[in-house]
Amino acid sequence: MLNYLKSLAVCFSLLALTATSHADEKWQQLFNGKNLDGWTPKIRGYELGNNFGNTFRVKDGVMQVGYEAYGPFNERFGHIFYKTPYSNYKFRVEYRFFGDQSENGPGWAFRNSGVMVHCQDPKTMSKNQSFPVSIEVQLLGGAKEGKRTTSNLCTPGTNVVINGKLETRHCISSSSKTYRGDGWVTAEIEVRGGNVIKHILDGEVVLEYDKPQLDPRDGDAKKLIEKRKTDSLILESGYISLQSESHPIEFRKVEILVLDD
Repeated sequence: MLNYLKSLAVCFSLLALTATSHADEKWQQLFNGKNLDGWTPKIRGYELGNNFGNTFRVKDGVMQVGYEAYGPFNERFGHIFYKTPYSNYKFRVEYRFFGDQSENGPGWAFRNSGVMVHCQDPKTMSKNQSFPVSIEVQLLGGAKEGKRTTSNLCTPGTNVVINGKLETRHCISSSSKTYRGDGWVTAEIEVRGGNVIKHILDGEVVLEYDKPQLDPRDGDAKKLIEKRKTDSLILESGYISLQSESHPIEFRKVEILVLDD
């Protein structure tokens, strides 16, 4: 009986420590719910800072992405970058798709957006560059029928290692369920510099990989490789951006928890 009580005491102590550590976590809000302070748009075909057509805007306390001024979408893919690069952190965003896709948006971009981590500096992007060299955590909504995972991985100008093997496929699916409709979804990403990256949904890791790195086969990545002061291709830090890919989306909460190295 005494040993049983001691075991219970240990369990309660561990629970208390866990609760305290969660309470001590200092999540920083990157979006203030009022304006786009700290964020800079880059839309294909336009200079950095040109928020063509008011693509990125704040409405009713959320960051909204819309295309009312576009007419045909014409591959004007966009990203909005936060001002600070990060290396070791947890990132969390609440998002939801709504409305209809922009005219002439590509079929694969239906209910499609993303969080780009380890992004190149947006100042180094060319005017007509579609996507920053980065690691993309795809945000995807399901159609009325059929399976469609979210928090997938796409690799514009990059590669990763999975189970010790260099993966050069552009997109890799997660193990998530399908999220349909216009409800809010919370996606979390854990980034550990040039080591492991985890995609997390509902507290469950749905995709994990490591050694994010530049792809020397990619034209945009080659330019970055030429300017690096190291022979290593590993990406250890970078900017964070949110996508505009032709389907309206809202971001309700955008926050980061900086981790120790």
